Amino acid sequence: MNQVSPGSTRIGWIGTGVMGSSMCGHLIDAGFQATVYSRTKDKARSLLDKGAGWADTPREVAEQSDVVFSIVGFPADVREVMLGEDGALAGAASGTVLVDMTTSEPSLAIEIADAAMDSGVHSVDAPVSGGDIGAKNGTLSIMIGGEEAIVEALSPCWEAMGETIVHQGAAGAGQHTKMVNQTLIASNMVGVCEALLYGYKAGLDLPTVLKSVGSGAAGSWSLSNLGPRIMENNFDPGFFVEHFIKDMGIALEESKRMGLVMPGLALANQLYLALQAQGHGRDGTQALELSLAKMSGVDWISRQDP
Repeated sequence: MNQVSPGSTRIGWIGTGVMGSSMCGHLIDAGFQATVYSRTKDKARSLLDKGAGWADTPREVAEQSDVVFSIVGFPADVREVMLGEDGALAGAASGTVLVDMTTSEPSLAIEIADAAMDSGVHSVDAPVSGGDIGAKNGTLSIMIGGEEAIVEALSPCWEAMGETIVHQGAAGAGQHTKMVNQTLIASNMVGVCEALLYGYKAGLDLPTVLKSVGSGAAGSWSLSNLGPRIMENNFDPGFFVEHFIKDMGIALEESKRMGLVMPGLALANQLYLALQAQGHGRDGTQALELSLAKMSGVDWISRQDP
């Protein structure tokens, strides 16, 4: 496959949610002609206003595209938009590249790659990290599994969407790497929320505390980017709680298959399941603060509010 080019390569995009809209928007801004599909057409409005074409099914997207990207919610959604009767593979001509950027099951990534190969189509799994901020700024970390030549040919696309772009290996390797990422984040988010709850209950000024701890050994992306949102009582989703629970479930299943004991991940998963049960499944992962505060009988009302 020759390197993709904004002047000649047609891009398809499936899934225009919190992250997908920004990511596809960067490709359009880079000069790529795009055809998009989303379950709700209104969610694609910003892309249509940028000049993207609309398709009624993932199959129709593929019929009009040389490279088809998807970023949807759950593995079942990936299976539907990629392998379903009206999925992208059904409409993909020989030589087309399918790129799933959803955080999904490594085994499903391998299944898609095998099915694609049988049809003369290429498949790449490329989950991302960086949340809504990284998507908007084009600074995502992209973890890629698939054929090296295909991954290299897509370089202009990766560069439009991300900052850290690493080919991890064969099909499924990108998804396994994302499981490492989510395992790191899971316990870290518990620590961030517990630490801020401690500071709050101790009567400290949390932004002042963040100045001391954010740049030292305790610093992290979650603390620096989600800590301020917690302080502002902003629990809007950069990444949905229900999707994080899905990711942790995949990581726990893969761990079980490999014979690994992951008590920290299991605890974080249970805490997030409790948060979801309290009605926060569609909030951002930083909403864990509300559940932990509730367990301690603390009303989380930020002192930083006007």
